[in-house]
Amino acid sequence: MTRKYFGTDGIRGKVGEPPVTADFLLKLGWAAGQAFANAGHDFVLVGKDTRISGYMFESALEAGLTAAGVDTHLLGPMPTPGVAYLTRTLRAQAGIVISASHNPYYDNGVKFFSVQGTKLPDDIEKRIEHFIDSPMTTVESSKLGKAKRIADAAGRYIEFCKASIPTRIDFGGMKIVVDCAHGATYHIAPHVFSEAGAEVIVIGAEPNGININDNYGATSPKNLVAAVLSHQADFGIALDGDGDRLVMVDHKGEIVDGDELIYIIAKSKLEAGQMSGPVVGTLMTNLGMEHGLKRLGINLLRAKVGDRYVLEMMSEHQGILGGENSGHIICLDKTTTGDGIIAALQVMAHMHDSGKSLYDLKSGMQKYPQVLINVKTARKVNPDTDESLQKAVRAIEEKLGDQGRVLLRASGTEPLIRVMVEGEHADLVNKYAQELAEDVKKAIGA
Repeated sequence: MTRKYFGTDGIRGKVGEPPVTADFLLKLGWAAGQAFANAGHDFVLVGKDTRISGYMFESALEAGLTAAGVDTHLLGPMPTPGVAYLTRTLRAQAGIVISASHNPYYDNGVKFFSVQGTKLPDDIEKRIEHFIDSPMTTVESSKLGKAKRIADAAGRYIEFCKASIPTRIDFGGMKIVVDCAHGATYHIAPHVFSEAGAEVIVIGAEPNGININDNYGATSPKNLVAAVLSHQADFGIALDGDGDRLVMVDHKGEIVDGDELIYIIAKSKLEAGQMSGPVVGTLMTNLGMEHGLKRLGINLLRAKVGDRYVLEMMSEHQGILGGENSGHIICLDKTTTGDGIIAALQVMAHMHDSGKSLYDLKSGMQKYPQVLINVKTARKVNPDTDESLQKAVRAIEEKLGDQGRVLLRASGTEPLIRVMVEGEHADLVNKYAQELAEDVKKAIGA
């Protein structure tokens, strides 16, 4: 489906620039209310992360929903996966999250969840877009929606997270650092891990509206590395601004990315007899993870980049585990969407049961060196259909054999061809990436 306003993960952009403006969010709230409304006063949940523009957009959405005759239940700061969970358990018509995830504070956006806690079906997004482009009306006063705050939202989600691991597990003796990215998990993640028994040192948990993801969190774990080493912690946990990404740091200060964490969780599920279906990664998933899973007898399938596509492939192939190297990890046997806290708890549970450190657990998979080069283009090029580009790719693939991988893909937002080469030997990978980038430049006249 061609979408006018929705991208692969809702609507997102710079605050104050269309479509991320107060008047558009008012209309979006009304349009969503029209799309979701049934007989009587249904209700929609609205949560947000900690960026300053969330106040403005929360009010705008509430006004639009009210005008459509739909009640709004406000959650306040709440991780994206928390909104998904509460939408499902409170049986709301839908859940709305005001967040730009790992982006800086001056960006914001809106994403939706269905009553099942999953991404909206295409037909509902299309229906919302239809109403956005329709004249806005207001129901008669007796049918206007109302708004209220859900006081115990954080506590409900905290209990859900803890319930994702067996009650026999106690993390007593684990000393950990938790980095909340000054985001939506600041009042939730520390409680989850400390109530599960761990000694928790908290950083990145003082949001002021403009410091979300700023030098903290999953996209910038350098402060977590420093804190783990200075406190001599067993490991560190970094979440992003809306809590759907996870990156960890082992006791030696080495970063453990999404691919390595997915491998660890897959191995733990396999050993517990709970693994089902393939693991779903993306085109950017490291070849080392694919080889590591293969040694365990687990297949890896690759979806297009984006959690929406990962989820679709997981559903299609009955998989329960998938995600991206960025740290967006989906454990479908535990919840309906990517959840950084849930994923961290699964890794910690495996550490507890195996008696092994995070450093030891990640060693079962050897990440291959990966080089990414962006080549600017003057015209739109499809690498999949351009024969000269495919010929250049095949030449590098022949040199790498089965010990490497080549990927060319066009950026969806910029005039770029992304050249990616990975393999066992860093010097060769770098050499071949440079060669391929030059071939791309020649082929497209860059």
